[in-house]
Amino acid sequence: MPNPDTLSNSSTKRFGRPAPYRGIGSEIVHLLCGFYLWLGGWRLLDDWPPDRKMVVLAAPHTSNWDGFDMLAVAGWYRVKLSYMGKKSLTTGPLGWLVKRSGCVPVERSKSNDVVSQMRAAFDAADSLFLAIAPEATRSRNTDWKSGYYHIAHSAGVPLLMSVLDYGKRTVRLAGPLATSGDYAADLPKILAPYATAEGRRPGRFGMPESD
Repeated sequence: MPNPDTLSNSSTKRFGRPAPYRGIGSEIVHLLCGFYLWLGGWRLLDDWPPDRKMVVLAAPHTSNWDGFDMLAVAGWYRVKLSYMGKKSLTTGPLGWLVKRSGCVPVERSKSNDVVSQMRAAFDAADSLFLAIAPEATRSRNTDWKSGYYHIAHSAGVPLLMSVLDYGKRTVRLAGPLATSGDYAADLPKILAPYATAEGRRPGRFGMPESD
């Protein structure tokens, strides 16, 4: 297996610097994911930032494969991505396994505010990387949900824009970006890294307009 840290045909490293070593289990995953990404011709152009808590935007999202590739990217970077899921998924005999996979349980009833629940989850965690697909669908959608922004701002954590560009076969990490509380003002900064990105199914990737 080639060393993923070696130089590619270009003058830059094939893979950016991952987070610090987390143990033998994480290291095995790190190497296996690096091999998978190397076989797929991917280049990870940026180092993982030192922040221990972030909302990670995962886009473009045009295929089920995006999730698998994103997990491989996270594995290489030695980070565990979390995601929001119904609280009912984390109860019962297999609930512990769902939680272990990274599920952060939420109650989606009218009396329970998801933003407040995620703020509490961030407050309680030593480290949390909450992955959210802002498109919220694999079909073309130019009306991105703004929930990711409000969660990040309420929790006082930055946004990290993760860009899986299937056209260039690259992964870019833009940010971390501290939110100002003015969604309209921050939106151009959020969208900029995705401007030339191409999804696995190019015709399905769309972005909202910003002023």
